[in-house]
Amino acid sequence: MKTKKLINDGAAAVDEMLAGILAAHPRHVRAVEGSPRSIVAIEGPRPGKVGMVVGGGSGHEPTFLGYVGKGLADAAAIGNVFASPPPDPIIECAKAVDGGAGVLFLYGNYAGDVMNFDMAAEMLAMDDIEVRTVLTTDDVASAPIDQRDRRRGVAGNVFVFKAAGAACDLMYSLDEVVRIARWANDRTFTMGVALSPCSLPQTLKPNFQLGDDEMEIGMGIHGEPGVARGPLKSADQVTAELLDKILGEMKPVRGDRVAVLVNSLGSTPLMELYIMMRKVKMMLDAAGVEIHLSLVGNYCTSLEMAGASITLMHLDDELQRLIDHPCDCAMFRSGEASR
Repeated sequence: MKTKKLINDGAAAVDEMLAGILAAHPRHVRAVEGSPRSIVAIEGPRPGKVGMVVGGGSGHEPTFLGYVGKGLADAAAIGNVFASPPPDPIIECAKAVDGGAGVLFLYGNYAGDVMNFDMAAEMLAMDDIEVRTVLTTDDVASAPIDQRDRRRGVAGNVFVFKAAGAACDLMYSLDEVVRIARWANDRTFTMGVALSPCSLPQTLKPNFQLGDDEMEIGMGIHGEPGVARGPLKSADQVTAELLDKILGEMKPVRGDRVAVLVNSLGSTPLMELYIMMRKVKMMLDAAGVEIHLSLVGNYCTSLEMAGASITLMHLDDELQRLIDHPCDCAMFRSGEASR
């Protein structure tokens, strides 16, 4: 069975999307001349500032290019749907945002991304541009806690990008920005559930199968296998299952603070996300954990996949200040910039 999409040509969907984003948000982003898959912030890159480059496959919007702007990422390298960008657009992003203080590559832990970003870093070193890399690994379901370096980066990217981008904007040194990015990643945890598949623009066919009454806990944002498949449960039951796993790893104590993200994987509506948020608040209140910031909506999607994820960042004073730092991006604003 074929799915329906409002596209012209599946092979052209990514480039036509980028053209639309540039048309809609000229105040925030531009493409590097001659490299249309290299999206750079209008404001942000400047002399003496660490440049921050994020990136990955398309289909997860607003991740990645929606977080390019002042106070957050300086550039995003864009790949095909669910595919890593090749080295060339990554290199062009880094050159465009290099202010002489070094460049941070910050992206999810996927083999193709690691290979191409590492290749780009090696080539940039030949031009005397120092690059450091931090991988996001917030997906609790993708590997045991003692193998955290094997975990995938998913919706927790939003909080890790936010903290590291603020550190860059505050003119921290490259060493300090790397420290912040690693600390933010270490304290960020995500767990998700899929209810139905997505379909790629080129195929218009579901990329996995789930029964009408089934759900899968822990499925990845490209359809990677989860940890448990079974009958669909109620919103409260699913939320409790996801949050229990997160809290079991985070181990907060009464009085701790968190940032919360309840994220749609694409087609799950706000009504259902807020029902989940209600249960998150109930459980955190019972645990004596304060919600400092809550985000609910589409932040890291998987095309039209139905399902949701919950992310908690375990805040300390430093991370809270960075999370609160103003930013102004095409698809995300916070602090003074959001007023």
